[in-house]
Amino acid sequence: MKKTIYILAVASTLMMSLAFSGCEKFLEKDPQGSLTQTSFPTTPDDALLAVNGVYATLRDIGYHSGVYPLCDIMSDDARKGSNPDDQASTIGPYDNFGFTTTGSELAFWWATLYQGIKRANVVIEKVPAIVMDETLRNRYVAEAKFLRGLFYFDLVRAWGGVPLITTLDPPMTLTRASKEAVYQQIETDLLDALKDLTEKTEIPALQQGRATKGAARALLAKVYLFEHDYVNAEKYAMEVINSGLYRLEPVFTDANGVNGEYGVESVFEVGSVGQESDQGCQYGNVQGVRGTPNRGWGFNRPTPDLRNSFEEGDPRLKGTIIDLGDIIDGDTIQGDGPTPDITLDEHGNVLETECYNRKVWTPGTNVPTQFGHNRRILRYADVLLMAAEALNQNDKPDQALIYLNKVRERAREGNNAILPDITVTDKDALQEIILNERRHELALEGHRFWDLVRTGKAAEVLGPLGFVAGKHELFPIPQTERDISQGAITQNPNW
Repeated sequence: MKKTIYILAVASTLMMSLAFSGCEKFLEKDPQGSLTQTSFPTTPDDALLAVNGVYATLRDIGYHSGVYPLCDIMSDDARKGSNPDDQASTIGPYDNFGFTTTGSELAFWWATLYQGIKRANVVIEKVPAIVMDETLRNRYVAEAKFLRGLFYFDLVRAWGGVPLITTLDPPMTLTRASKEAVYQQIETDLLDALKDLTEKTEIPALQQGRATKGAARALLAKVYLFEHDYVNAEKYAMEVINSGLYRLEPVFTDANGVNGEYGVESVFEVGSVGQESDQGCQYGNVQGVRGTPNRGWGFNRPTPDLRNSFEEGDPRLKGTIIDLGDIIDGDTIQGDGPTPDITLDEHGNVLETECYNRKVWTPGTNVPTQFGHNRRILRYADVLLMAAEALNQNDKPDQALIYLNKVRERAREGNNAILPDITVTDKDALQEIILNERRHELALEGHRFWDLVRTGKAAEVLGPLGFVAGKHELFPIPQTERDISQGAITQNPNW
């Protein structure tokens, strides 16, 4: 499978080097040397370096919720996983909402997102002054605005109002902007980006992975969904659908697998190469099968509750969960010796079984090959379900059913004896069905916790796991950031 990667290592002092991949190998440029904000970027080549530096943030393991898929682990879809002793004191508390303000994983996530924002600000502020092709220059700035909006979307969902930094010369003392101001900045960035981004079909084959108009529209739809602005959520989801540029992969596993990389269902994804290097992405390795074959750390273990929630015969169950004894790409999954096959709670109920996230699987039997998973940030099935939800909320249930049932049709993969079309038009009942469909279609892709919070279901569903209403809708501001700000950055409620 051909992959296109945009890799740029950018430290806070803007020490930069670039490495691209083509069809078969990387084309490398010599390091650019020590570059300062006064001397960089000034040329068209610098502009390319700078915008690729923003993309590189997506490949930093800290971008993915501080290494571990916390938003799945905190939901009813997954538990910490891995060996019982591995990260038991640091990630284990996310199983029962026992984490604190001092976790290094939260500080890492926060810092990585702001590093990406800083890199985006370099492009947005400096590239417009470069003498170069105007269309290309505007596209670079648009890509940086899209990515800045993406980073702030993670920040506002995780922490609510956060410091807004949109310049290379921010004030020395930073305080939190309101949640509404952060959302307004995200909308502004994405709407600005939409003007100068290109469509997916206009991106050359060797540059797949760059932001497009479709990606900006899909992210706008998601942002508006979180703001409960269903009119605009419908508008932008339908623009993606009506563009005719996206379809569902015929086979569910290809939506996240190697056969669907940059494919018809991919709206925005992070490309990777199977290497333990900057060209690989550790997101897949963190969740890869532990033991035999040795693919990774085995975190983010699917729960019995997720397994039992699938409708009878739904092929997405096996497209989501790897069990011991499964044979995938000719490899038998034997698992990890020190990990119990079955773990019981104090009442003798099955708490978890040794199983793994099928959606990050890549062909191979060793650790480096697992680094080659392309994470889909936005895919078309998500857009269809966002459209269905928004249409239902806008009192258009008949239209909502069209897009909900498209997702179910793909899921049954030609077997009409399973997953019948939904016909319910009652608004509240259909909302529950759509949310349930999102669970099964998007499980273990980082959506479930956010969906429960934004729909007001978190306390009901996650309360038995330790979720406290009025507290756990947001993460705590990392204590290190509060210390650096000398208390200017206030803490979230009840933390």
